[in-house]
Formats: sequence, structure tokens, C-alpha cells
Amino acid sequence: MTHPVEIRFQPAADADLSGRAGRLALIVGENDRLPRGLPRPAHQALTRALGSKGWAAVKPGAAFEVAFPAGLAADAVQLVRLPARATVTEARKAGAAIGARMGKGAVTVVAGNHRLAAEIALGIALRGYDFGVYKSASEAEAATAAGDAPAVPPQSVSATGAAADALLADATAPDAPEGPANGSGPPQPDKASVTMLCADPESVARAARDGAALAEGIFFTRDLVNEPANVLTTTDFADRLLAMRELGLEVEVLDEDELARLGMRALLAVGQGSESPSKVVVMRWQGGGDAPPFALVGKGVVFDTGGISIKPAAGMEEMTMDMGGAGVVAGVMRTLALRRAKANVVGLVGLVENMPDGRAQRPGDIVRSMKGDTIEIINTDAEGRLVLADVLWYAQDRFNPAAMVNLATLTGAIIVALGHDKAGMFANDDALAADLQRAADAEGEGLWRMPLAPAYDELIKSRLADVKNSGGRSAGSITAAQFLQRFVRKDTPWAHLDIAGVTLPPGETALAPKGATGWGVLTLDRLIRDRFEQG
Repeated sequence: MTHPVEIRFQPAADADLSGRAGRLALIVGENDRLPRGLPRPAHQALTRALGSKGWAAVKPGAAFEVAFPAGLAADAVQLVRLPARATVTEARKAGAAIGARMGKGAVTVVAGNHRLAAEIALGIALRGYDFGVYKSASEAEAATAAGDAPAVPPQSVSATGAAADALLADATAPDAPEGPANGSGPPQPDKASVTMLCADPESVARAARDGAALAEGIFFTRDLVNEPANVLTTTDFADRLLAMRELGLEVEVLDEDELARLGMRALLAVGQGSESPSKVVVMRWQGGGDAPPFALVGKGVVFDTGGISIKPAAGMEEMTMDMGGAGVVAGVMRTLALRRAKANVVGLVGLVENMPDGRAQRPGDIVRSMKGDTIEIINTDAEGRLVLADVLWYAQDRFNPAAMVNLATLTGAIIVALGHDKAGMFANDDALAADLQRAADAEGEGLWRMPLAPAYDELIKSRLADVKNSGGRSAGSITAAQFLQRFVRKDTPWAHLDIAGVTLPPGETALAPKGATGWGVLTLDRLIRDRFEQG
């Protein structure tokens, strides 16, 4: 898998900046004071830049670049505006401004005594992501020369002194085979080398530990979403999750025979037209004693053609991302294991492929869920809710969770409603919804609560079965949520996050290059910290 860039923390006091090769990034506060260690010609040139109209227009978290400044070995200097009282979001954006331009060489970041230096480091790591495993070396080098961030091999954040302990000892544990189907993918391009100069590097390194775990989890999610479907089959996906046993997670895979025995006929119906076998993977992190677990449930449709209700050809290549909910669940579980979270969390993902075939389910079919409800299939492209229905019921039946959140790239209707800036949240519990909203706001991830109401149940009434799987175009994301709510017990606090718009947006975001964002790992990790961590 792709791993975050290595960031080393060193003392800023009396650092000589004149001989630092590569790129130099200077964190500049509201007083526009430059750090010590700059030779006079560079100090004069950068002071002039700070007095320019260009710098005056730079907002907190953004940067202004000066190429080949006099008196410095560096090729370029980034002046990064970040007031002392900046927000966490602004600090991460400041790091992202550095990460987006760092290339493959040496980068020195002068953070001084800024209180959010660890958040700057997290921003550098997140924006430095590049899924370059399928590019030849020449293509990757061309992309880097154009200013794109590089792909980087396994590393961990480190520091000088006592904080130089192995930060993520398990982060480089072997994962399942990756690369093309024959397992012989090209190596990743060379990485950048980032050094952050801080007033107290050891304390910053300690503060950055959890951020490093988050970056690992987010990169894992992004990799899964970016993988092509001929590589990330249901079996390959399950194997990558099984490999996380080496991090301390308990992982088990339920195969089709076991799913049939459990009565998961709705889930199995989705995948019956595919050569890839349907699976459910259960991941458990037991860090909170005897407390009942918090459950995360993810939709893992590794490719979605729409089935017999086939999608238009244009844009279908993006349906490799229809396992985005399962990817987020996997990334959160990886993060929890790496940071040794003091909480009990179970992550369950339903892995299927929705293909048209002589065995595929048809519009008009009726299937029975694990709960026992019968479902009339109106549209085979409304398949994710069938997968989630069975996994949600199984999660409650087996684990009796304290609360439950599911994630799914479920409907195009949520993109019509909210675009690509916010995910849609539906919840049966106001307290859980409020906690999720606070967590998303704190982490800078867009989230908006949408309605649930009995009136919408009328749209999914079936003439022949207990419910139908699609109510048509009107209120499409709401009727999907209403369908899922049928499979949630009334005493279980539950939220459904429709992440169709934020999983693979059409362009880059503040903390990610164009491609998969890993949206949701930050929010759910924050929710677990605030609501479920013990001690």
C-alpha cells in the first residue's frame, strides 16, 4: 500500500537555512516575521515578497512562492501564512500547500514554536499522497516535474532524541499482494524527504503520532478506492483486510456458504451474477474492556455495472469506487489498531460485485433478507441497500452494539442535493447525529443532516412483498435511507452516511489530490475518541 512521506522533527534554534537544498517552507504568522537562520540577501528578498500585493492576498493556510532566492541553496521558498491562533483546518491546509508542491527532493519546513505544528505535518502527509503504482517510472517522473506530489513507500514519522522511537511499528507490516493481477506491478517512484524544524521537536513528534496513524488509515482507504476492479476483487479486498491481523485486529471472513446459512439472501442476490464470490468481513478492535462495541458497517461493491438495470457506459469506469463505504470502515479500523485506541469497535463490510449475467437477479425478483423481510427488486442498480440490509441486521444480531454507523456510496440523488462538498447524514438518534456533526466540523469534513419520516415509506411500499428496493427518482436518497432503517432495531442508535459525492470528487480537495479522498476516516476516528474511548 501507499504510505505517508517520512517527516523528521529537528530543533529550529540556530538552524542554518542557507545550505538547505531542495525546497524551503517558512511558516509566517500575523506579524510577517521571518525565522532566524536566513542569510542577509535571502532575508531582504523575502522581506520584499512579504510586502507585495501577492502576499497580501494570501489567506491563512495558503502559500506564496519565491523561486531561487538569493543566498540560499534551496530551489524555492514557500511563504505559508498561518496565524498563531489559526484553526486546525487552516493548519492542515498550510501543510497541504507544502505537500502539494514538495516533489521528490528534500523539503525543510520551519514551523518554529507554532502550536499546531503537528497538524501542519498531517496536512503535508495527506496532500502528499499519490497513487502511482500503475505508472511507469518515466510517467511518474514527468508528473513530479509538473509539480504533482509523489508516491512514497512505507515510512513512519520520526524525531530526534527520545521521541525517535518507532512511531508505527506495525505500519510496515506486510499487506496482501498488490499491483496488477499478476502481482508484478512497477515500483513506486522515489519519495520526498521532509524535515520540520520546531522549537520543541520531541513534543511535536509525540503530538504527531496519532496523526501518523490517521494518515496511514486514510491512505489505506484511498488506495482501496483507487484500485481497479480487476485487481481489487472481493477476494483481494478480503485478503488485504485479513493482513491487518498483524496490527492486532481480529479479522474473519464469512464465505457464501456461511452467508447462505445465516440467511443473507439479499446480499447474495446482488453478487450472484459475478464470478467474484460474495463475502462479509468482520474486523474487531477490543481496546475498551467489557463495554459494548461501536459498529461500523460499509458497502463494498467492488464494481457496479447496475446489473440487469445496467448503467450508461459514460462514467461507468468510476464505479470502482462503489466500495468506498467499506474502504472507510477498513481505514478507520487500521487507524484504531495503529494508535491502540481505548475503545471497542467492530467493522463489518459486505463485499460483492454487481454484474449482468445469466444468473444475475432481475427486476421483479423477490428476495428474503436475513431479518426475514421480503424485498421486491424494482431496480438491480439499487443494490447497495440490499447488501447493507443484511450486514446491518447481522451486526445487531451478533454484537448488540452501543451504536451503529453505516457508510455507502449509495445514491446519485445525494450528489444532486449536496454536490461534492458534503456527505448526507440520516439518523434515528439526535444525540448520535449531533456527535457526528461535531466530529465532522472539528475535522473539516462536510456533513449535512437529511430528513427521515414515515411519509417516505409510502414510496417504497410493494404490491407483492414487504418492501421494494427503489421508490424512483423522487427523494431518492431519503427513500434509500428509509429502506435501511427497516433493518435497524428501534433501540439501536444508528446513522447512515451517504458518501457518494465525497468519495471520488471530480477534482482535488484541500487535503487530497484528484482521486479518492478517504472522507470519513477523520470524522469517525474523532467520534470514537469523543464518544467511546475509555479513560
